[in-house]
Amino acid sequence: MFWIVTKYMITAGLVVAISELAKRNEKLGALLTALPLIAILSLIWLYVEKQPSERIAAYASATFWYVLPTLPMFLVFPTIQIRLGFWLALLLGILLTVLCFTVLILFLRRSGVDFL
Repeated sequence: MFWIVTKYMITAGLVVAISELAKRNEKLGALLTALPLIAILSLIWLYVEKQPSERIAAYASATFWYVLPTLPMFLVFPTIQIRLGFWLALLLGILLTVLCFTVLILFLRRSGVDFL
């Protein structure tokens, strides 16, 4: 139980620290957010918990594919947010991400890759 609480505290602390930093310096906050810190922590947690190498490698590979459809949201969100407000822009960004996930899944399945 101590290990799980420790993992939560480190991971949550990192998210809170980055969001606090972004209040002071949005570019540095964005840089840290863009780094795959949570994915790296997850790789570390899997390794420390003695998960098989194949599982760790599969996690890293799947993470790559899951990141791709999230990227368009970060291109579109700033423009929409200025015009339509935060909540509507966030909703539209999420819908765009779902659409991009759907397109990617269909494309990968046609290519013989099933990553879900």
